[in-house]
Amino acid sequence: MAAWTWRFEKADGTQVEPAVTPEDFTTQGDAESWIGENWKALLEGGADQVRLLEDTTEIYGPMSLHAEEA
Repeated sequence: MAAWTWRFEKADGTQVEPAVTPEDFTTQGDAESWIGENWKALLEGGADQVRLLEDTTEIYGPMSLHAEEA
């Protein structure tokens, strides 16, 4: 079974510890729902962007946690 995980980074790609401890995700949808619920706390805790991994394969990223300026 695949394990879905997030990598938390500063804007320059340096890995950081997340302010909110992620769960173990068994589906991509569960991982994406979790990031949708926790992105503000992660941003406030020092993460600027995230990458989604399936086991060791990067699925997408970097995805900014900063809101788009309108």
